[in-house]
Amino acid sequence: MTGDVLMKRNSLRLIGTLLFFFLGLSVAFAQDQIPVQPKPDSILIIKPLREIMKVDSVFVSITMPESFVGLNDNCIIDPNETLTPFLEHLRLLRAGASRDSIRVVHIGDSHVRGHIYPQATGARLKEDFGAVIYTDMGVNGATSLTFTHAQRIADIVNLKPDLLILSFGTNESHNKKYNQNIHYNQIDELVKLLRADLPNIPILLTTPPGAYESFRQRKRRRTYSVNPRTITAVETIFRYARNHKLAVWDLFAAVGGAERAAKNWWDSNLMRLDHIHYLPEGYVLQGELLYEAIIKEYNTYVSF
Repeated sequence: MTGDVLMKRNSLRLIGTLLFFFLGLSVAFAQDQIPVQPKPDSILIIKPLREIMKVDSVFVSITMPESFVGLNDNCIIDPNETLTPFLEHLRLLRAGASRDSIRVVHIGDSHVRGHIYPQATGARLKEDFGAVIYTDMGVNGATSLTFTHAQRIADIVNLKPDLLILSFGTNESHNKKYNQNIHYNQIDELVKLLRADLPNIPILLTTPPGAYESFRQRKRRRTYSVNPRTITAVETIFRYARNHKLAVWDLFAAVGGAERAAKNWWDSNLMRLDHIHYLPEGYVLQGELLYEAIIKEYNTYVSF
């Protein structure tokens, strides 16, 4: 091999080596280096389904009669968040993530028996959420004890409710021999029977709307005064709810409480002449107020 040929080969090898070296550098710098540990902001975070399916709150605005004074916040008191399963079901319906109907069963006295009050609530909920089945079961003159019969319990259970609403207190407090302990125990007897077959279903207690009691002495004209025992019945309902971690919708306070509830209804011409029951417009307003309280609770839930 001549010296010229050898020199050419050595030159080619050197050129090849340099090309390989520079090509290697270009590849190395064209790729991201693999870090020893992943950066905190590069970790894939899987959001909960609830975060992905965000839904807007529901606008609600109920107009109260101008003659109503001394009003309080219309809300549901539920410090233990017992209504969460019901609210979540509503959220899924509104998000279109569930096709299962949600069933509300509302039981109570003659205020419920007239249908207007609960049906007003049910109609508004159906407008907002679609597949809502709202069933009312009322009995004239009923107390909690009225619904402790086996057949009535079975009828409620067969409806497979997602929420139970219990509306009593007017008839208990209308009894001049009203006893707080008896009232408390009647609520307890009913709730225990319901819990035996529906152990995980949320229960919402409501307070009475307010009423008068009447007096008549001999041939004198019948007179009416605000029933002073209504506030005691309300306190009993709240005491039971606190002790058993149940939610309460305080209609009585919302429309004026002990000072104004009954007077507001009467002064607005929304009560019947018996000073206990209500005209259709009064029951519609009660239904809309219950709807408003539920929506307020729902809006708070979906905002988190």
